[in-house]
Amino acid sequence: MECYSEQTCALAVDGELAPDEARRLRDHLTTCRRCRELVDALRAENRVLSESLQELPEEAAVPAGFPRLRRSWAWGDLAVLAAVLALGSITSIWFDGLSIPTALEWFNPFSASGRTNLLFTLFDQFATGGTAMLTDYAAVVGFISLLLLLGGTALVWGRGRLRQPGLRLLIVVLALSLPSLALERRHGEFVTVAANETVDDSLMAAGNTVRIEGVVNGDLLAFGRTVEVRGTIKGDLVSLAKRTVVSGTVEGRIYTFSESLDLDGLLGHNLYGCAQSLRVNDRGHVDEGIVAAAGDVSIEGEVKRSVDILTSGNADVSGSIGRDLTTSGVSLTLTNTARVGGNLSARVHQLNEVHIADGATIAGKRDIQVKVRESQFTRPRFYFHQAIWFAAAMLVGWLGLVLFPGFFRSTTQAVGSGWLSLGLGVGLLAGVPVVMVVAAITLIGIPISLMLFAVYLAGIYLAKVWVGAFLGRMLLKSSGVTKSDWLLGLLVGLSILTMVGFIPYLGGLVRFGAVCMGLGAFAGQLYRASRPVITA
Repeated sequence: MECYSEQTCALAVDGELAPDEARRLRDHLTTCRRCRELVDALRAENRVLSESLQELPEEAAVPAGFPRLRRSWAWGDLAVLAAVLALGSITSIWFDGLSIPTALEWFNPFSASGRTNLLFTLFDQFATGGTAMLTDYAAVVGFISLLLLLGGTALVWGRGRLRQPGLRLLIVVLALSLPSLALERRHGEFVTVAANETVDDSLMAAGNTVRIEGVVNGDLLAFGRTVEVRGTIKGDLVSLAKRTVVSGTVEGRIYTFSESLDLDGLLGHNLYGCAQSLRVNDRGHVDEGIVAAAGDVSIEGEVKRSVDILTSGNADVSGSIGRDLTTSGVSLTLTNTARVGGNLSARVHQLNEVHIADGATIAGKRDIQVKVRESQFTRPRFYFHQAIWFAAAMLVGWLGLVLFPGFFRSTTQAVGSGWLSLGLGVGLLAGVPVVMVVAAITLIGIPISLMLFAVYLAGIYLAKVWVGAFLGRMLLKSSGVTKSDWLLGLLVGLSILTMVGFIPYLGGLVRFGAVCMGLGAFAGQLYRASRPVITA
C-alpha cells in the first residue's frame, strides 16, 4: 500500500480526517515506519505549539465535527449585520428615488455616467502621483521575491524536501518567467521614445506622460496620465491612462482603458476599449473593427469592418463603416456623410432619440428597438439559467468534497469565524488585484500574476459553496461528518442564498457578504493547510 501524504497525516493529527479514513491510516501506521515517524513529528510539533500558547486564555471546548457558534456571534453580531443590511437597503432605495438634475447627472455615482466619471477620476489621482511610486515599489518587491525564491529553493533542496512534483512546478514557473525579463521597462515623470530611436523589444512605460515618437518593434504597455503615440508601434498597444491619443501608426491592436481615446492615425487591426469618450477623427483609419463600451462615441473616420458599441450617452457617426453597426445606448445620430455598409441595429430608451439624416447611407436592414424593462421572472430563460447555476454549484461542491474532503470541510467550518472571515475577505477582494498588477511588472513575471488570477477567480466562485454549506449545516444543526450531511447542508444553504439574492438591494449586499466571507475562509484555510508542509 502507498504511503499517505503529509497533508493527510496533518489532518489526522488535527482530528479533521473522516472516521473511515482515520481508521485506515491507523492500520497503515502499524506496518509503515515512514508514516509513523511523520505522524510522531507532527504530533511533537503540535505539542510544542500548545506549550508556547499555554499563557493564553483557553477557548471553550468545541465539538470536532462542527464549531458551535458563540452566543455573541449568533445574536449580537447577526443583529449588527442585519441592521447594516437594512440601513444599506433603505439608503439605496432613497438614492434610487432621488431626482438628479440633468446638469449634475455626471456627478451622480449611481448613474452610468457618474460611475464612469468617478472611476476615471480616481485613476487620474493615482496616475498623477502614484505611478512612479508603484514602479519603484514593484522593483523592490520583485528583487526581494527573487531572492526569497532562490534562497528558499536552495534551503529546501539542501534538506532534501523538494519532491519531484515541486521541482517540476518550480522549473515551469522559472521557464515561463524568463520571457518577461526581455521586456524593456521605463518609468519617470516624462517617458519618451525619440523620433530617431527604435526599441527592438516590447516596452512597458509608466509615467505622468508617455510619448512615442519613434518605433517600437514589439508591444507597448503604457500606464500614465497621458499616452501619446506619434510614431509607429509594430505590435499591440495596451494603455491604461486618463487620455490616450494615437496620431501615428499601430500595426497591431489597441486595448485601452482610458477616460478619453482619440484615434487620429492608422490602426492595423481591431480596437477594444472602455472609455468615457471614444473618438475616431476624420483622419483616423481602422483596418478591421471596433468593440467598445463608452460614455460617448464619435466616428468621423473610416472603419473597414463592423462596429459594436455600448454607450451610456450618445453615439454619433459621420464617417464610414464597412459592415454592420450595432449600438446600445441613449441616442444615435447618423449625419449626411455617414455610411454603413451592412445592417444597422440599435437599442435606445426612446425612439425619438434616433436621428438618421436623409443623406446617410445604410446598405443593409434597419433594426431600431426601444428598450423595455421587463421583469426577469417572466422569462423562462431566467429559470433555466438559475437551474444550471444551482446544479453546477452542487456538482462543484460534490467534486470538491470527494477530491479534497478535509480541506472542504475545514473551509466550511472556517466560515463560522464571522467577522474575521468577512474582514479578511474584504481585504483580499480589494488587495489581490493590486498584488497581481505589482507581480506582473516585476521580475517575477506575468505567469505568476496569471496563476494568482486563476486562484482568485476560483476562490470567488467557490465562496458561495462554502458559505451555503455552512449556512445549511447551521440551520439543520448537522455535524457534517458524512458526505450526505455536508451535501444536504449545501443544498439548503444554496437555496436560501439564491432566494435572498433576488430581493432588491438587500440581495446584492448579501451576495457581496457571502463572497467576502467565503474568500476569507478560503485564504485562512490555505494558510493553515500549507503550515505542516512548510514546517516539515
